[in-house]
Amino acid sequence: MTSTITIDLAGKTAAVTGSTQGIGLAIARRLRDAGADVVVNGRNPDRVERVAAELGEGARGIAADVTTAEGAAQLIEAAGDVDILVNNLGIFGSTPALEIDDEQWTRFLDTNVVSAARLIRLTLPAMMQRGWGRVLNIASDSAVVIPEEMIHYGASKSALLAVSRGFAKAAAGTGVTVNSVIAGPTHTEGVEDFVYEMVDKDLPWDDAQREFMKTARPQSLIQRLIEPEEIANMVTYLASPLASATTGGALRVDGGYVDSILP
Repeated sequence: MTSTITIDLAGKTAAVTGSTQGIGLAIARRLRDAGADVVVNGRNPDRVERVAAELGEGARGIAADVTTAEGAAQLIEAAGDVDILVNNLGIFGSTPALEIDDEQWTRFLDTNVVSAARLIRLTLPAMMQRGWGRVLNIASDSAVVIPEEMIHYGASKSALLAVSRGFAKAAAGTGVTVNSVIAGPTHTEGVEDFVYEMVDKDLPWDDAQREFMKTARPQSLIQRLIEPEEIANMVTYLASPLASATTGGALRVDGGYVDSILP
């Protein structure tokens, strides 16, 4: 006798922040493919609507700046009952440790941590009342292996792991799960720019990627950048009923970059 594992999110509404490109877009697409009604979010109305139209049936766009209380409230009010919240929005960049000023610290923490906590606060009570829900926070290997060149980013992602664990405890026994996904070095447009900050700008992309992984991320066991779809696969599983016993966790899709035998 054989059985098939199917991820069916029909009837669920998923809101994905920062989903007009990169990892967020891949997550939105994968959730839509699994049957969820997906809310695409970003700050640029034209781009949000274009991406939602490209995703087609089952996707709609809501432009809002969720780094502000007003924008977060606008998104959740327009989205309606959110069953799956994916806090994907995040900023990163390299700055020598002693040159990271107060403004940068504040901006990274507000964008990468406070905005996620705010959206969880706006959606979690209704999920708990309904007895089902999923919150996924997209973290980074930098939360565990703090890069010297961007400790403000690493610290913000470490805090996001704590946010995930704490809210999972708040939702204990309700049927709602809260997890974080530790994404490893991933191939996105923004990361391409970052790679070229770290290696010779005249190198072809394939050579630049190999050089970056060799010199800046040698711990990677797959020895390549991760594709956004690979992150989306984990998120979609965790968003599904199949992951009902997984909560409060920090699950890695990092290509083996973090040298640990624990998830």
